[in-house]
Amino acid sequence: MSARSARRAARAPHGTLAFVESPVQLLNVLEWAHLSAPPAAAEAAPTAAEAAPAAADAEPAPSLAAGADSTRADAEADSTTADAEGESTAADADAEAAPDDLTLVVLAPTDPMTRGQLRRMAELARAEGHTVRWEEARGGTTAPFHTIGGLAGPLRRAARIVIGDPFSRYVQLLLTITRAQDLVVVDDGTATMEFISQLANGERLVRWHRRGGRPGPRDMVFLPVSSSARRRLTPHPKGRRRVEVFSSMPIDAAPEGVHVTVNSFAWTRARFGPPRITKGADLVGTSLVETGVVDLDRYLEAVGALARTHGAARYFAHRRESAEKLHRLAVETGLQVIRPDLPLELIARRGPIGRTILSFPSTVVHTLPLALAGTEVKVAVMDIDPAWLTDKASPRAQGFLSGVTGTARDVHRLAALQHPDPAPALPTQPTRQTPAPA
Repeated sequence: MSARSARRAARAPHGTLAFVESPVQLLNVLEWAHLSAPPAAAEAAPTAAEAAPAAADAEPAPSLAAGADSTRADAEADSTTADAEGESTAADADAEAAPDDLTLVVLAPTDPMTRGQLRRMAELARAEGHTVRWEEARGGTTAPFHTIGGLAGPLRRAARIVIGDPFSRYVQLLLTITRAQDLVVVDDGTATMEFISQLANGERLVRWHRRGGRPGPRDMVFLPVSSSARRRLTPHPKGRRRVEVFSSMPIDAAPEGVHVTVNSFAWTRARFGPPRITKGADLVGTSLVETGVVDLDRYLEAVGALARTHGAARYFAHRRESAEKLHRLAVETGLQVIRPDLPLELIARRGPIGRTILSFPSTVVHTLPLALAGTEVKVAVMDIDPAWLTDKASPRAQGFLSGVTGTARDVHRLAALQHPDPAPALPTQPTRQTPAPA
């Protein structure tokens, strides 16, 4: 090869960069990589017994009991130390990544619970042979400038970009830098359904629970970047830009040129389980209160009534649920509150898990039946009564939530509780527990 050819080859786009901001996004990138990997690479991947201990042996998540604030601070301090000692630096990531390798870039959030789950998922990613690059993207006023500056080179060199949240302003900004002609969007939960709809209709990218209101000043300032990102996520009519959506959500009509690949959670089922199934039911939490969609008191009443009706004993909290809300929930309902250290799909697959999983409209009503395929576990979903919605809820919130429930496959649909009676207060404290691996 001539020197000119060598320089041209060095400048040619190569490798895959994946940007994730949540544990579920990272899980779905692993699912995508598993499906896209050559057969030899898939066979060489570690088994569940080899991959799980790194996550299972990691430090526990912050407690919900008294003193949670100090525990949370200690966990964050440990997190910072681990970042410095255990994560690949930017230089290491660039040096280690071969042309066809996948480099996972974690745009770390500030929430300790999310950080803890991301760290455990990062260990699983490394066990699969992927490079992980941990970026303190929100670690101060100048952090975004350092992060974007450090990623500019890899972004321009990457042949393929994988993203987990097309609504993220951080990700949208990064998309304006890349020259990659191959873009992949992996699931970020039910938001994927909204993304497909907005892309097909040529609308600006706005999260479903924020739609209906007028754009704020920050929205207007960021509008050019958002519009540019939407164009980058639109396939080129002559095939010069390929867009793939990797999803477990029901997508009936994708925009022209968008290739849809089904996520069946094959990696999860191959690496974990089958789980030990216990008697009774488990209840899955939601962050609808935190996003301002559902009233707190109504939600707590519904959880208590649902638990009493179906004999649920455990409540698996969403990572965004506040400690104050969960403390009150445990006291008023008597449920054992559990903060999972991994996405619920992996927790359920590892077990132990109840024979019935109860949920409100959320991503898990679509993903859990796939992750638990071949087991006896049943997933049941209860609709959100319109009376539970807050005044701040988007005008289309009820329709969107009903669509999440109505399009779910292999789930039992429960009738909404119209007027649940408040559960009596119990003199108990919430229990912090992480389920042990099967």
